[in-house]
Amino acid sequence: MTYPATFTFDPPEKVENWRPLVQWIMAVPHFIVLYFIQIVAGVCLLISWLAIVITGKLPQGLADFICMANRYEMRVMAYAGFLHGEYPPFDFTMTAADPGGQPVRVDFEPALEGRNRLTVLLRIIWAIPAMLFVFVIVLVAEILWFIAFFAVLFTGKWPTGLLDFVQGALRVATRGNAYFTLLTDEYPPFETA
Repeated sequence: MTYPATFTFDPPEKVENWRPLVQWIMAVPHFIVLYFIQIVAGVCLLISWLAIVITGKLPQGLADFICMANRYEMRVMAYAGFLHGEYPPFDFTMTAADPGGQPVRVDFEPALEGRNRLTVLLRIIWAIPAMLFVFVIVLVAEILWFIAFFAVLFTGKWPTGLLDFVQGALRVATRGNAYFTLLTDEYPPFETA
């Protein structure tokens, strides 16, 4: 199944054992930047909502900023969660397609024209089942991330099952974010694949 928001990740064979202890600290500058990006993205989301409800179109510039904000968040989460050791750049490329060059790739295909005004008007209601699904999957992934903390700390490797589920959770979160942030009218699937 193809969805207009994709999360792909090439996991390393080995993660240095010390990374679970300090990598989240090394991500603090990214969390600070992400905080301000999310504030601006929230304003862009409100303007996008109004634009779609009134005109039926999502302005390209707003869509590009929201795509960049979602991509930046996923890259920071993957790094802080010691999924890889490559420090993410402070990349603010505002395009729907991922510029590449990173272990974490997040691509979007935002729907700019012919938007369903009713589903956008009521998006906060329509999104409730999807957001509950995202919440449950991410909650389980956080528990597994905690278990993986010790596995990586002692073995230097992510257990395959845990890694697969966490990647699936990030994929689910990416799709849910794309729907909730008005990048698409296509309802996110209830699956992690």
